[in-house]
Amino acid sequence: MKHVSEFRDPNLAKALLAEIARLAEQIGATRAQPLHIMEICGGHTHAIFRFGLDKLVHEGIEFIHGPGCPVCVLPMARVDECIKIAESEGVIFTTFGDAMRVPGTRGSLMQAKARGADIRMVYSPLDALEIARRNPEREVVFFGLGFETTTPSTAFAIQAAAREGLSNFSVFCNHITVPEPVRALLGDPDMQLDGFIGPGHVSMVIGTHPYDFIAQEFGKPIVVAGFEPIDLLQSVAMVLRQIAEGRAEVENQYARVVPEHGNPASLAAIADVYERRPSFEWRGLGEIDASGLRIRPGYAAFDAEEKFGVGYATGSRNVPEIEGCACGAVMTGKMKPTACPQYGHGCTPETPLGALMVSSEGACAAYWQYGGARAAAE
Repeated sequence: MKHVSEFRDPNLAKALLAEIARLAEQIGATRAQPLHIMEICGGHTHAIFRFGLDKLVHEGIEFIHGPGCPVCVLPMARVDECIKIAESEGVIFTTFGDAMRVPGTRGSLMQAKARGADIRMVYSPLDALEIARRNPEREVVFFGLGFETTTPSTAFAIQAAAREGLSNFSVFCNHITVPEPVRALLGDPDMQLDGFIGPGHVSMVIGTHPYDFIAQEFGKPIVVAGFEPIDLLQSVAMVLRQIAEGRAEVENQYARVVPEHGNPASLAAIADVYERRPSFEWRGLGEIDASGLRIRPGYAAFDAEEKFGVGYATGSRNVPEIEGCACGAVMTGKMKPTACPQYGHGCTPETPLGALMVSSEGACAAYWQYGGARAAAE
């Protein structure tokens, strides 16, 4: 493992920027005809804006922000169901902090807490498990949310609850997967994508082979990347090199962290606890087949959907977005955040209308935090 300073070395950054410019010109990319590179992960979006990489790269490179923010893609109906569970008698509802302010049709979890619901922020599902141990007379529910990065930790918590017989612990499962929405985007004739920056944290769990279809079926290069500026610049150069050489492969820039075949212990826990849902609704993308996970029948005692009678079994979904909110278009790369009519007006970090302005990985939050507030004022 190298020091962080080496991944922010200005001389190395200049060399990579020069290589990116050379490759972009070789390919023929211009401001009028740019190469569209989608960074799937919201963490990459924030890194790009934090370090100003969007302004430093060649003018023929345009970053497209993908649906890699699990809080952002959560449909409003699922937020409403969280609130319904949280407001049930005797419930302690636990959640990660970035989900507290995501709006549903009945407000957010933060507002439900203000109305009297016992909603607590935790840093891990194991924190929720400990709350269940200490409150045997209360029903403790953990809001299981996230891509493959956070899925194993929830699975480990469910396995621990089963071993201990903690009947007052359950999970409202909203875990989702990365490859399926990428396939949906590639199947959209309106999307013009030339290459991908693959998610680093997700790939630590699943490895690199789940992205093979991107290269093999759609002929697009993808490079799994780290989160430092040198990581991202090197990954962009690797994508451009593939395009210049007429190749489409899955490459791993983040090999110091990401194993080719993923993490065996995490994958085993996921396979034990979860199964695929037939479909799952994504904000901005609609229903995507086999893109969500649900708890297997063998662990049904720890499934909050079963305990509280909510979720897909009830048919409650497809709640329309707030009028004028363009979260879906922004999240699928069809619109920049600043083009949304609500950006900086009806929707700010203090008064968010959409999840993209709330989440620590949301594109709108990145724009706002790293200069978008000035753009809105102008």
